[in-house]
Amino acid sequence: MKVPYSWLRELTGVGAPAADVAATMSVRGFAVEGIDLQPDGDAVLDFEVTANRPDCMSVRGLAREVAAAFGLPLREVPSLAELRDGQDSAVSIDIDRPDLCPRYAGALATVAVGPSPDWLQARLRACGVRPINNVVDVTNYVLLELGQPMHAFDLTRLSGPAIRVRTARPGETLRTLDGLDRKLAPDMLVIADAERPAAVAGVMGGADSEVTSTTTRILLESAYFNPLSVRRTSKALGLKTEASMRFERGADPALPARAMARACALLREIGAGSADGTLLDCHPAPPQARRLRLRRLRLAGLLGVTVPDADVLRILDALGFAPTATADGWDVDVPTARVDIAREVDLIEEVARHHGFDKIPATFPGLTVAPPASDPRVAQARQLRHVLTAAGFFEAVTFGFMGEPAAAPFAARGDLVAIANPLSETFAVLRPSLLPGLLDGIGHNRRRELADVRLFEIGARFAQASGERRAVAFAWTGAAEPPHWSIAPSPVTFFDAKGIVERVAMALGVPITVEPSDADYLVRGQSAAIVCGGARLGLVGRVAPAIAEHHGIPREDVVFVAEIDLDGAAGHARAATRVEPLPRFPSVSRDIALLVDDTLPSATLRYTIRAAAPPSLVQVREFDRYQGKGIPDGKVSLAVRLTFRSPERTLTDAEVQSAVDAILGAVRTRHDAIQR
Repeated sequence: MKVPYSWLRELTGVGAPAADVAATMSVRGFAVEGIDLQPDGDAVLDFEVTANRPDCMSVRGLAREVAAAFGLPLREVPSLAELRDGQDSAVSIDIDRPDLCPRYAGALATVAVGPSPDWLQARLRACGVRPINNVVDVTNYVLLELGQPMHAFDLTRLSGPAIRVRTARPGETLRTLDGLDRKLAPDMLVIADAERPAAVAGVMGGADSEVTSTTTRILLESAYFNPLSVRRTSKALGLKTEASMRFERGADPALPARAMARACALLREIGAGSADGTLLDCHPAPPQARRLRLRRLRLAGLLGVTVPDADVLRILDALGFAPTATADGWDVDVPTARVDIAREVDLIEEVARHHGFDKIPATFPGLTVAPPASDPRVAQARQLRHVLTAAGFFEAVTFGFMGEPAAAPFAARGDLVAIANPLSETFAVLRPSLLPGLLDGIGHNRRRELADVRLFEIGARFAQASGERRAVAFAWTGAAEPPHWSIAPSPVTFFDAKGIVERVAMALGVPITVEPSDADYLVRGQSAAIVCGGARLGLVGRVAPAIAEHHGIPREDVVFVAEIDLDGAAGHARAATRVEPLPRFPSVSRDIALLVDDTLPSATLRYTIRAAAPPSLVQVREFDRYQGKGIPDGKVSLAVRLTFRSPERTLTDAEVQSAVDAILGAVRTRHDAIQR
């Protein structure tokens, strides 16, 4: 809010330079965005007023803060007119919705419309308000000075001497002062005459009853409107005004009569007209006074410093509160303008602001209870970041919202979680997987000519059936290893991606196997399901070219991805790591080549071998796969290295051969495998 420094000086008597006032107010919660020097030498301070301080959306409200900060008395606004009760007024006021308009005041005046005095126009311009005529300028001046929005109706252009505060009727419209025809909804509060709406309550007046150069009789309006009602109406109409900004934050319900007296006095002072001297004030339900208890021990305990009682009383008095001393502190009457004061801690904040935050020592708070144990998921995520960054991946943070076309391939039919009020179609659903966001990241990098990209993310994904679940995912395209002058780079393969998955599983303490996958967004034969204990924890494989292309990745690029359900993996993690001593006896290896169906998963073959072997079999590893000349169609030659070792003694050839024979018999029986 822009405030001329001369106006502040008029209300407070402050003599400090404008820059000192700005610095002092900044440490009391009112940042000053700038100081503009006017041609007449006056300075204009541009205060940034937070939304919780509607009482400071006025010169008087800010002057109260300045006076409290500099220890000065706040001067009263001069020239208040004496207005008597106007129940016998020529105009009647009816309030149909006292819940939306608890107070409505009106006063009649005879005016001669013309330009305002130069001093009044200069102050309005300094505050960023365009002067219009002396009547309208007076209402704007009172708005800026006291923070009370007002409006003037041309009485002769109203249909009858009656004002009715009601909600709009179906189909009603109103041409507002900006010249636009507004369609009114039935929940919008309007100020109406006997026939039609004359103003949108708390937002803007109507053009049909505006003050013009021919106006001679006016009805001045000064009211209090429900903040929620004004906010909804302003948003629905797309109409933000100086009045609506104040009403929707919370105006002072005790101010309408005072503002009316000030406006009537100004009309007389500048020669714009004279009021009838009566005030018709409809106030069906006056607000109850609020009283809060401020305890001395609570104040000292929260601030960590003892504020002298005299300083507490001085600060509260200067800010308009009415404190009464009690045995343990003070009972404080809260002004109706301070809508931000609801609890004892709010009063403590007021004392702290004006006592000085610099006087509060920096100390560690005392611990009365043991801190709660940290969430194990935090340590788990930290470990996964370490593992994946060590493998050359960069962490990505993507949106939890996405468009339905991008999300559909990664979710079961009907399993997407739609957002009730999306910002746009590109944020219509919650993400069912982390992979679409990572693929967008790959596409973003590829468009910037980065060929080798490795990204990972740890976050939540959402589904109708399973709700919110945490996962870790990665996407990888380009070379399998960093470039080196001595070797040609090889592209990433399924086994490279599977190796990263095994690294992650090892960090999670989860023993996994892989099985054939049927995911539509992955390429068949280059993808697999990640399984532990019969439960499916995730997927790994190459992204289908059509899906990759949808995310801005060239169709010829090979992209491998993986995703693991962290919540599901937690139930399969080993309770503790088992440590074994280094072997004391030598191992014995045997290589066998088996002719098997090319559709047989190697994991299934390994399972059969381990089930048939004695405990001395410590490792099974495939080291060659061959299809071609000499191998029948539909078959593959798979070479497997079997490693045997006993922790107690050196194995004999007979024991090793017996184990190999048992293994060959088992694979022959279960898989029709033939040793080559």
